Formats: sequence, C-alpha cells, structure tokens
Amino acid sequence: MSAEHLPILPNDSAHTGTVVLVTGASGGIGLAVVQQLLAAGYHVVATALPMSVEVIPEQVRSHPRCAIVAADLRSLESINAVAQQACSIWGRVDVLVNNAGFSFRGVVEHMSVDEELEQFAVNYFAAMELTRCLLPHFRQRGSGRIINVSSVSGMMAMPTMSSYSASKWALEGGSEALWYEMRPLGISVTLVQPGFVNSEAFRKVRLPRRATTSAEPMDVYRAYYRYMSRFVNWLMQHTLATNTSVAKAIVRVVASSRPPLRVQATLDAWIFHALRRFLPRRLYHPLLYALLPGVRQWGKKE
Repeated sequence: MSAEHLPILPNDSAHTGTVVLVTGASGGIGLAVVQQLLAAGYHVVATALPMSVEVIPEQVRSHPRCAIVAADLRSLESINAVAQQACSIWGRVDVLVNNAGFSFRGVVEHMSVDEELEQFAVNYFAAMELTRCLLPHFRQRGSGRIINVSSVSGMMAMPTMSSYSASKWALEGGSEALWYEMRPLGISVTLVQPGFVNSEAFRKVRLPRRATTSAEPMDVYRAYYRYMSRFVNWLMQHTLATNTSVAKAIVRVVASSRPPLRVQATLDAWIFHALRRFLPRRLYHPLLYALLPGVRQWGKKE
C-alpha cells in the first residue's frame, strides 16, 4: 500500500451508528457534508487528494468519528484501496456519497480527448467504480445507500460547459439504471441536484489548453467565455444557496427512510427542473438561447 493511500485514522475505533463514505471532502459541498454528518452523530470516512488533506480543518481531521483517506480517484488502484479501507476502519460502510468532481470551462472545439477523459474520470468513472467496489458489501448486508451528487448541468446543458454537462448527464443515466437494478436488493440510489451555490468553486474551474494557446479559435469564442464567466460567477456570488444548505439536503437523504431517486437541492434547481418538465421543447431551447448573456455578440471576432 503506497503512502498516499494511508488513512488518518480516528482516535476512537468504536463503530456504533451509521458509517458514511464521502468523496471530495477537502472543501466545498463535500467538507460541509462531513461537518454536518459529524454534528448529527454519524461515523465518516472522507477522501481528499493527497495534497489537499492538510486543507481540511483540524477539528474535522482529529474528530474521533472521522477518518481521512488520501487518494486520487482518477486511479482505479486508489478507488479500490478507498473501498477496502472504508469497509475496514469501522467494519462496514452504510452510505456512499459520491461528491468528488471538478469542471472544465471550455467550448467543444477547445476540448481535447484527454481533457474529456479526465473530466469523466473524476465526475463519472470514479463514482461508478467506487459504487461497483461497494455493491458486493451492500448486497451481502442486504442494505445500503448510494447518493450521487449531480448538478443542474445534469438536467440541462450550458455553453462552455459541454464536458461537465456530459459527465453529469452520464452520472444521471448510470444512477437511474442503478436505481432499477438495486431496488429489489434493498439498496437505495439518489441523485442530489444542486444548482448555483454561493462558494469559491467558480475560481477552480479549468480552461482547456487550446483556449489559452490557440489564437484563432479563441478570437471566435472570446465573447462566449467572457459573458458566460461573468454570468456564472455573478450567480454563484449572489445565490442564497450555500455549501451548508446543500449539505443539509444530502444529510436529509442519508437520514430518510425512503429517499427518492432525485432531489433538487436548491431553488434554481427546482426552477430548471420545472422548465425542463413542463415547457415544450420547441419553446424551451429558443427561450434559454435568448436568455444567454451577451448572445448577440457571440461568434463575432474581436
């Protein structure tokens, strides 16, 4: 076992109560979920990238009901190690919260195959592989709960975020199929769909390499990036939804006796869900296109 896979073990190895495995816990929604779970009395195994473990607050890292596992979920070896360690620390895992993820901000023409694969590796493949690792454990116990953190981008696509949307749509489709497969086995599957969240996450989006190195395509798409970046950043700084409010929605799913397949975790997620469900397609896409910020400037070279 490599050093990066060694967990920070809790001070108290007692395993009474529900054990929840949370990925992507170094900040944002993931860290808020861990904090809410600990406050509610749960035992938690939390994953973070090796270089991000020290970012987790000391009161979380040293909590007697919390174990931190450093792992890069882009690696299948790391995913398998996480599953094994999570089951061994307190003898079982009751709930899996697949929260780890990140976002490229790039138009389709700028994205490379390698960048697409990295986007899917974290947002989709890791969640499904960790789920596969734990399903035998859940089946043997006759119970288990899988909570996949999706996004409004999993119900509607946004320009300059095609790869992120595609990865979340994949997560939605895979989770929906899994819901049917697991229902006879007593294992629940829930997709939690946050919308825009008031956080610093917008500062962590990544630009594809071609967006910063290729002058000609960037000239064509410059307005796309400028207006969409301003729009998304403004929404994320002014929405009432927070990491904590989304985390509380996730913890409610953990505690629910009969969780639904989908949970809209923010007001705008409810609004987008209603638009998608009730507005005719012949009106839906033209309306959203017309509402895009600065769309009349799109496609013009600057």
